[in-house]
Amino acid sequence: MRLTFFCNGMRFFKTALLVGLITNGNAQGIESVPARDWLIKPISQKASVREQGNSIIIDNGLVRREFVKTSNLACISYTNLTNGQQLLRAVKPEARIIIDQKAYNVGGLVGQIENAYFLPEWIRGMRTGEHDFVETKHSISDIKPFLNWKSNTWAYNSQQATGKELIFEFESTEEAVKELVVKVHYELYDGIPLIVKWVSIENKSARSFKLNTVVNEVLGLVEEESAVVGTPGEMKKQHGIYVETNYAFNNAMRYDISDQTTHWKIDSAYTSQVNYNFQTPCLLEIYPEKAPGIELMPGEIFKSVRTHELLMDSFDRQRRGMMIKKMYSTIAPWTTQNPIFMHLVSKNDEEVKVAIDQCVATGYEAVILSFGSHLDMEDSSATNIRKWKELANYAHARHILLGGYSLFSSRRISDEDDVVDIKTGKPGGAFFGNAPCFGSKWGLTYRDKIKYFFAQTGFDIWENDGPYPGDMCASTTHPGHRDYEDSQWRQMEIQKELYHWLNERGVYINAPDWYFLDGTNKIAIGYREVNFSLSRDQQKILNRQNIHDGLQEKTGSMSWGFVPLTKYQGGDESAILEPLSEHLKDYEQLMIQYYGAGVQACYRGPRLYDTEATKAVVRKTVGWYKKYRDILNSDIVQLRRADGRDWDGFIHVNPRLQQKGFLMLYNPLKEKITRTFRLPLYYTGLTHVALITDKNGMTKKYMMGRNYDVEFTFTIEADAYAWFVIKGDQ
Repeated sequence: MRLTFFCNGMRFFKTALLVGLITNGNAQGIESVPARDWLIKPISQKASVREQGNSIIIDNGLVRREFVKTSNLACISYTNLTNGQQLLRAVKPEARIIIDQKAYNVGGLVGQIENAYFLPEWIRGMRTGEHDFVETKHSISDIKPFLNWKSNTWAYNSQQATGKELIFEFESTEEAVKELVVKVHYELYDGIPLIVKWVSIENKSARSFKLNTVVNEVLGLVEEESAVVGTPGEMKKQHGIYVETNYAFNNAMRYDISDQTTHWKIDSAYTSQVNYNFQTPCLLEIYPEKAPGIELMPGEIFKSVRTHELLMDSFDRQRRGMMIKKMYSTIAPWTTQNPIFMHLVSKNDEEVKVAIDQCVATGYEAVILSFGSHLDMEDSSATNIRKWKELANYAHARHILLGGYSLFSSRRISDEDDVVDIKTGKPGGAFFGNAPCFGSKWGLTYRDKIKYFFAQTGFDIWENDGPYPGDMCASTTHPGHRDYEDSQWRQMEIQKELYHWLNERGVYINAPDWYFLDGTNKIAIGYREVNFSLSRDQQKILNRQNIHDGLQEKTGSMSWGFVPLTKYQGGDESAILEPLSEHLKDYEQLMIQYYGAGVQACYRGPRLYDTEATKAVVRKTVGWYKKYRDILNSDIVQLRRADGRDWDGFIHVNPRLQQKGFLMLYNPLKEKITRTFRLPLYYTGLTHVALITDKNGMTKKYMMGRNYDVEFTFTIEADAYAWFVIKGDQ
C-alpha cells in the first residue's frame, strides 16, 4: 500500500511499512528493498566485491552489479536495490574502442537469444566476439581519492569518499593491438547508489596508435515507454539512471546542457521492441563526440572520461535533485566549501587593505578582487608578485583569504594564438567568436603564469572567468595539440590539470562552467546579468526565483549570486545599494535571501559598509548565518516559487543535525499576510513530533500527520521575511 500526497507542486511517495520509491511500476520485493531511506539515515552496509563461482558481484546495499566470467567477461545484472529495478535487458561490451579506424569490443558476450530481457541460462550458449579484447585478470582495492583535495575554507563535508575499486584487465590476440592493455575501472562508493566507471589504455609497444573513439560505457537498458511510433528525440529516456561525466562545458550553468558525452541510441539488435521502426533510445553510450583523433604514444596511458552512474528511485524532481546533490557532496566534497566573500572593485592597494579590515570587522572570510580591479595575475614581474604577496600576507595575518579574477577565453590574443576555424583556416569560429587556444604558446604560458602567481603570492581564491568552453582548433602549429581532431581533448586536459593543481594546493575556484568533478568549487546560480540594472524591488524577487530554480540540482555552496553595491550593467540609482546606509532594509534582505539559502553572493563594490549602522547590520546578518551555517548549507526542499503575488519560500532539511530543518519564508506584498499550508517534514527525519521556533524564540509543538507533514500557520509583515528553526522533541 502506498500513500501519495502533494504540497505546492511537489510529489512524494511513501509506503505504509517503509519508504516506497516507485520507479517504472516495478514491484518491490522485501528482500531487495532497504529498511530505510538512505537520504535520511545512512545505510550501514559498506561497498564490497565478492566472487561467487564464475561471478563477481559489487554491492553496497543500494546498488548491485554482477559480472560473469566464461570465455570473456560480461555484465549480466545491474540492480537498484532501493526499488528492485533491473536496469539491463541485454548484455553489451564493457567498452568499445576504435583504433586506427577499426572498432574493437572490450569484454562482453555475443549470441543473446532475445534483447528485450535476459535469462541467466543463456550464458552457456553465448561466446566471445571475433575481434574482442578478452579479460585476463582483475584486482580489488580501496578507492583512492580522485583529487588529493586540500581545504583552507569552511566546508560542510571535509571527508573524502570511501568504497571499493574493481579493475578488469583486457588484452587482444590481434596483431595490430596486442600490445595494448585495456583496463575497465569500477568504483563503488559507500552509502550512495553510485558507480563511477572509466577506462584506461596503456601502450606497451614502440609505436603510436590513433584513438578515434573510446566508449567507456555501453548499457542495453530497459525501455521506459511503449511507443509504436516516434523518434529517439521524441521518446523518453530511462529515468532509472542519472549519468554525469567530467567532460562538460558551454557556460549553461546546468549539467544537462553542458554535457558532451551522453548518447542515447537505438539498438538494432533489439528487434522485438514495440517501436515499429526500431527507434527506441534504449542503448546508452558514453564518449566525447568531438575527440576523433587522440595520439597514444609509446609508454603513454590514456584515461577516459569518468562516468558517474547514480541510480534513481523516483520520478519526483525534488528527490532526484537531492540525490544528485548528495552525489556531489560525497565524491566531490570540495563543492561543500562555502567561504563568505566580498567582490572588491579596487583602484589601489590601500582599498584592498580597507576591504580586508572591513571583512574582519563584519565576520567576512575572504576578499576577491573583481573584474575591473587593479589586479593582473598575468604580470609575473618581481614588482607585481612582491606587491600581491605583501597584500596576501596582510590578509592572512588577519585570517582573511585573498583571491582575484582572471579572464581566459572571451578575448582575442593574436592570429598565432587564437582558435583557428576549420571552415576558414583563419582565427574565429570560437564559442565567444575570437578566443585563445589553450594549446597555443600563449595558452600554455597563461597556465604557467597562473600557477606561478599562486605559488609565489600565496593567494587563496581564483575566479577564472571564461574557462575553456570546448573550442576546437584547426591549427597544426600549436604546441599543446596536434591538429583539429585532438584539439578539444588536449585543451580539456590542460584546463583540468590546472584545476587539479590548484585544488590540491587549497586554492578555492569560482568558474562559470561545469568543472566541478575536476576540482572547481562554485558556479553562477543561473541569472541574467542585465537584470542587476533593474530596481532593487525587482532584483529581490528575481533573485529568489533564481534560488528556487538554480538549486534544484546543485547545492547552495556550489552556487554564487550577485548583489551590485555599485552600478553594474547600466541602470539607475534604484538598482544599486550605494550609499549603503540609505538602503539598509534592501541590503539586509538581499543578504538574508542569499545567506538564508546557503548561497554566497558577489557583493560587488568598494566596501561592505559606510557607517556604523551599516556595519552593525552586516555584522548581525553574517553572525546569524554563521550561527545556523550547517543547516543553511543543507539540502533545500522548495515550497513555493516567488511570483510577487503571494508568499514564497523553502525549507532546509538535515536529519543528521540537531536542527532538523530551517524554514525561510518571504512576503513580497505591501500588506501583512497570514497563511496556512501543509509543511513537508519528511526529509528532516522527524516522524511524530516537530518543535518549530520562530526568530523571536517562541516555540510551538506540532504532531505530524501520516504524510510526515504539519499544518503550519505563519504571519509576515509587508515586504518582509520570517524564519523558523525545526527540531525534534527531545
